[in-house]
Amino acid sequence: SDGGKLLVVPMVGSHWLSMKEVVEKLSERGHEVVVLVPEVSWHMETTQAYKVVTHPVSQTLEELDNAF
Repeated sequence: SDGGKLLVVPMVGSHWLSMKEVVEKLSERGHEVVVLVPEVSWHMETTQAYKVVTHPVSQTLEELDNAF
């Protein structure tokens, strides 16, 4: 199929570790992928496969850890 534009918005605590592989494969197949991630998160590092855009959040990493 032709490559398209995709916006991925994983939530903190979501299945990002599984989604990441799918997002990378979509990028390899020609899709332009942008992943919107919070400034404070777990396991959401950047890669060459897709563009990452961060957005501000009101909680700290410590507050996030305590919430879970």
